Amino acid sequence: MTTSTLWFLADQATRRAEAAYYRLRDDYAGFLEWNRSRRVSRSYFRTLANRTRQSGAPFGSHTVVRDDDRLLLVRHEGVNRWVVPGGEVESGESYRAAAERELLEEAGVEATYDGLAMTTRFDIRCGEHTMWGVLPVFAAVAPGTDPTVSDPDGEISDAQWFPVDALPADTRSRAELLAWYDQCV
Repeated sequence: MTTSTLWFLADQATRRAEAAYYRLRDDYAGFLEWNRSRRVSRSYFRTLANRTRQSGAPFGSHTVVRDDDRLLLVRHEGVNRWVVPGGEVESGESYRAAAERELLEEAGVEATYDGLAMTTRFDIRCGEHTMWGVLPVFAAVAPGTDPTVSDPDGEISDAQWFPVDALPADTRSRAELLAWYDQCV
């Protein structure tokens, strides 16, 4: 892929992300917003740009699930961390539908959704190329459920409830999750 072709792909991805972000702002209120940036390899940049061009979300859609004073986390072996359940948005699928599907696949849990908890804007760079995408994280409750891993991708090795005051040290986006929880209670 030539430099100009990669630039064009990144431009298309950014336009799609911008439209997705404004659609989320129109559809939901009261969610937290974060910004992050990542430098990635050329091949991963191309992968993320293609995902973002298709859905606006390079890392898919996720769900933060609570049950009283606990949060549900899954162990993602690809990143070697505890994360909230979520994954790629399939063609024609809404962000919420993707989040619900991924929650069921990764933790075997059905939940009642409360809206959008937070979004993260990811600025992604590779050399002189830049783009951005949105990561929507929905809020849900699932009282009295026992998680069961049934991930068809084999990336998730465990799913557990953790007390909010005892989240594992290697929890991805730990500060953001705690800020969201504090806003809820």
